[in-house]
Amino acid sequence: MKLSAAFGLLTDLRFAIQAAFFPTVSAIFRTPTLLFRPRDVSRLFMAHVWKTFGDGVDENARPVKQALIPGNAYGVVLDIGAGHGHTVGYLDPARVTKYVALEPNTLMHAEIRRRAATRGYTEEAGTLLVLPYGAEEPGLIASALGGAHAADTLVAVLTLCSIPDAERVFAALVRATLRPGGTLLVYEHVLSARADVAWWQRFWTPLWSRAFDGCCLDRPTHLWIERMGLWAEARVWGKEGEEEEHLFWHQVGRFVRKAE
Repeated sequence: MKLSAAFGLLTDLRFAIQAAFFPTVSAIFRTPTLLFRPRDVSRLFMAHVWKTFGDGVDENARPVKQALIPGNAYGVVLDIGAGHGHTVGYLDPARVTKYVALEPNTLMHAEIRRRAATRGYTEEAGTLLVLPYGAEEPGLIASALGGAHAADTLVAVLTLCSIPDAERVFAALVRATLRPGGTLLVYEHVLSARADVAWWQRFWTPLWSRAFDGCCLDRPTHLWIERMGLWAEARVWGKEGEEEEHLFWHQVGRFVRKAE
């Protein structure tokens, strides 16, 4: 693997620090007790990063998301790790009756509501639900949805990288929330199939995950999903035009849960 590719993410890290370091430090000065709440500091830092770079990340993924989401998402859509709610911009209001944004970082909720409203999804109309839970709380999520298997579509876009104990947690979430016959749509950066790229992904993950709220570069997420044993249909493919020497190697997937 070329060293320029192996060390390229340091540029991303520098830009993120430039965008988020001083606002985060300022918040700590205003509220010193944050020093004893490292998870809150991490979420604060990530909120500032996403405020600066979220739209650009979405734009970079637009061709993939445009091909994946509008024609496949329907009914009640559960957006896992919604961030600023960019997914709502790809939903077809004629097909999607309710947008449920699952986002544990409450600093992002105001932007989710603003963005959803521009697409006609609001809490007042009963077409928007914003949940402050992590994916590791499937019971609370299912209860908030009105019971088990209440989601017709699950969407996971660049989020499974940061879920703790992701293979077990995500399988439990899918089993609790996705109805039989429902659809899971995935766009994630995953562990590379190339051994040299995978080595660098594992090398950088401890640093990267600390800086970016748990984001791991070295998870074979697409393989975990495939082997859940839940699927009547399963299709996984790569991001068109993406170079193999890429620490953020993406896979795209559409899965349909078996009917019971």
